[in-house]
Amino acid sequence: MKFKVNDFVLVLDENLSGKIKRIEGNTVFIETTDGFLLDFEEDELVKDTSKNDFKTGLFSHKSISAVLDEKEKPTRRKSIKVKPKDRFEPTMEVDLHINQLVKSARGMSNHDMLTIQLDTARQKLDWAIAKRIQKIVFIHGVGEGILKMELEYLFGRYNNVKYYDANYQKYGLGATEVYIYQNVSPN
Repeated sequence: MKFKVNDFVLVLDENLSGKIKRIEGNTVFIETTDGFLLDFEEDELVKDTSKNDFKTGLFSHKSISAVLDEKEKPTRRKSIKVKPKDRFEPTMEVDLHINQLVKSARGMSNHDMLTIQLDTARQKLDWAIAKRIQKIVFIHGVGEGILKMELEYLFGRYNNVKYYDANYQKYGLGATEVYIYQNVSPN
């Protein structure tokens, strides 16, 4: 392959590229992108066709007016259709049933299980606040209502949170939806 000065080349067995500065016989001297001058044999190099001259690379197949016409042509934005019913669906669900959180609840006291469930709820809520997620549903189940009461106490400690029973048709009585206010000004 014939090289000439100012061609862009890639080195075959190394992650190097550069511009040819001079050629002496079979030895080609290239300047890397870091500014180093290195010498290689011709058979160790290949032309880099992606680094063509700026104007010839952009306008090799089209005239300037064709490019401008293409860029000025209006394009229609495609909007994603969201059903009104789905628009208000929460973006995140957290199942707090103990069998979803640990491999086995065998040997755990009720206090231990409640502590794991509340720690998970606190972590997920803090994560959602940090990631600016607006709605979360915590699925706690019906049971005796102890977990639900503890969750309400936890949510009450946050000043940017509002909580209420989740969609009855989807979750029944065993879930609480949390709405996170994103722009709370510090008092």
